[in-house]
Amino acid sequence: MLVSTNWLSSYVDWNELSVEDLAEKITRAGIEVDGIIDRSFEMDNIVIGHVTDCVKHPEADKLHICQVDVGGEITQIICGAPNIAEGQKVIVARPGAVLPGGMKIKKAKLRGEESNGMICSLQELGIEGKLVPKAYAEGIYVLPNDVRAGDSALTHLGLYDRILEFDLTPNRSDALSMLGVAYEVGAILSKDIKLPEISYEASAEKAQDWLKLSVEAPEDNPMYAAKVVKNVKVAESPQWLQNTLMSAGIRPHNNIVDITNFVLMEYGQPLHAFDYDRLETKEIVVRHAKKDEKMITLDQTERTLNERQLVITNGKEPVALAGVMGGANSEVYEGTTTVVIESAYFAPGSVRQTSKEVGLRSDASTRFEKGVDPNRVEAAAERAAQLMAELAGGEVLAGSVVFDELDKSSEKIILSPDYVNNRLGMKIPMDEMKSIMERLQIPTEAINGQLVMDIPTRRQDLKIKEDMIEEIARLYGYDEIPKTLPVAESRPGGLTPYQSKRRIVRRYLEAAGLSQALTYSLSSPKDAQAFALETAPVTKLLMPMSEERSVLRQSLIPHLLDAATYNVARRNESVALYETGSVFLGIEEDGLPKEVEHVAAVLTGKWVQHAWQGETKKVDFFVMKGIVEGLFKQLGLLERIQFTKAAMEQMHPGRTATVWLDDTAVGIIGQVHPTVQNQRDLQETYVMELNLRVIMETATEELLYEAVPRYPSISRDIALVVDRDTTSANLEKIIRRAGGKLLKQVQLFDLYEGKNVEEGTKSLAFSLTYFDPERTLTDEEVVNAHNKVLDALTVQANAQLRS
Repeated sequence: MLVSTNWLSSYVDWNELSVEDLAEKITRAGIEVDGIIDRSFEMDNIVIGHVTDCVKHPEADKLHICQVDVGGEITQIICGAPNIAEGQKVIVARPGAVLPGGMKIKKAKLRGEESNGMICSLQELGIEGKLVPKAYAEGIYVLPNDVRAGDSALTHLGLYDRILEFDLTPNRSDALSMLGVAYEVGAILSKDIKLPEISYEASAEKAQDWLKLSVEAPEDNPMYAAKVVKNVKVAESPQWLQNTLMSAGIRPHNNIVDITNFVLMEYGQPLHAFDYDRLETKEIVVRHAKKDEKMITLDQTERTLNERQLVITNGKEPVALAGVMGGANSEVYEGTTTVVIESAYFAPGSVRQTSKEVGLRSDASTRFEKGVDPNRVEAAAERAAQLMAELAGGEVLAGSVVFDELDKSSEKIILSPDYVNNRLGMKIPMDEMKSIMERLQIPTEAINGQLVMDIPTRRQDLKIKEDMIEEIARLYGYDEIPKTLPVAESRPGGLTPYQSKRRIVRRYLEAAGLSQALTYSLSSPKDAQAFALETAPVTKLLMPMSEERSVLRQSLIPHLLDAATYNVARRNESVALYETGSVFLGIEEDGLPKEVEHVAAVLTGKWVQHAWQGETKKVDFFVMKGIVEGLFKQLGLLERIQFTKAAMEQMHPGRTATVWLDDTAVGIIGQVHPTVQNQRDLQETYVMELNLRVIMETATEELLYEAVPRYPSISRDIALVVDRDTTSANLEKIIRRAGGKLLKQVQLFDLYEGKNVEEGTKSLAFSLTYFDPERTLTDEEVVNAHNKVLDALTVQANAQLRS
């Protein structure tokens, strides 16, 4: 955004500062000023000249000898411009002048004729060629006849001006207009804003009698306003308007188009002017384009449209690409006498999509994409009508033709001063916050210690409390935020509870003799759900490297078995591996796989092998069970787990158990089915897999120290005969419930089936330990507690003491 400080002065008085100080204050308030451009380039001795005589140079076909009045003095200047002619008012650089780029003007002789200066084009004064009116793009610039020879040309062209180059962030669309910049500068300097006064004498005729309007796509065009101005005279714009547009980086065209561009820059509201007679139907219909419908835009390019794009039509064919560019078939030209002014609100998404699809961006589309002020739509049209009446001699028809379903209500934000200060680390008084809002011209009331703010629609970026905190901070001054060091104690980095528990799991399993394995998360469709604790839809890869790595796994066990097979095939017959990793259970709402961390282990071969002592022990169910129990003990959860018999595909039907934590099944443990073992060339192989996330997110009681008992404990052993289907876990649960607070430990130490035990039964022997940490127990107390245990076993499990 290029901001002319001269133009800015017409809305807010900033001249008490230098331009450099103004730029510094704007930057400190949050809008970065990238640079300051001096349009005069420190030029001097550039005056207005009147060409009193112009003849061809006798020695050069393309040169002319001109006699130029430079203010009471006639001087001869040689000029090579093709459009030089007698009677023109021109720009003259007198001898001694220095032009942009360091070119010095001196007296000289060209082909034998003296030249005392230079008749200049706008480009030679530092104005970019793309900003020069097309009529003067290839020659000198001709000034209006009412200027006076000898006056400063730089003053007449508005070149004693300095431009602030704003680097706007995407949210500050309000600063894409001069009024928006004026509001910003006014807030920074605590100055009032002078808004344009709109007044004109309207015709007795009504716009509604001249034009019909129909909007068929209100979702993309909730508001459309049109005004009609007749009897306009299309001509060059007055010099001040051309100067203003060039300072803003816009090329002047004619007074009608220049007015719409002026209002665009002033209000931030894009406008478009249609030639009323070229509309033919005297009707405007806003609709979506038809498939492959074509139109030629103002840049003389044919565009092929689609059904998603919004167009303005005359009821038959498109006359403008909504929010992007007008059509060549309704363009204002020299013969235009009646103009339709379009001012509308187009949905940002619709304009953005159209602009992208047709590969065309404009000043209008840039503003529509970011969102224009709903309450300036009609005001901008009125401002343009006023200027057309003043500068083009037009007669404005009364009223407007309007379609309006646009929500123009303002946002309301309630903010607590404490909320602001807590986040800024400052102590800004409530009155100061209210004053800042008043400087921003945001209506604010203090109600019950809260600031209640009605956000004007011109500030589309202010939606939530944090936006208002930023407004307060930047205008109060970021440099006022106190510089303080943290007062909290410095602490070294640490692990989260989850990370700490994961480390415990890994260290325990490695201490138990297992080695860590790392396997692929990718699996084959055949193995993806094998041994899974929980099955869900399989997540497939779009471009897998192979069929064996085409889906995400739902269990860690299959790949651990692959690792065991690989080792056994290489004569490493005893394998003990574990892995912690993720399994993937379907797709969540955000479109990503549901990822759950598990831990799994595999054992095969010998668990103990002491050749010197001749001691050997193969892995079995109880080795794996002991590892699992030890893991839960390390995590402080041993007392809360139990094992129940389970049946699972690919697992041994009589040596498989489900692991329960409280009332939640968290894993499996058991022997791989002999058929699967044989397929993988493995001996007896045991596996376990646990849902690590559930286990580690389970709350545990804080570990407390218990002193070594000062009083003796008393042990009692019991051998029970029970049905073969009765589990030791169920008997232990009965014993613990019946034993009361004196029973501290229950240990199964023997299992017997065979001779002297009735068919269909088994004998289980438990050791029970009683003690009280506060005193020595009496025999009578132990006997009473023990008898309660025996009675409960008899009643609840039909258990008999083995004789």
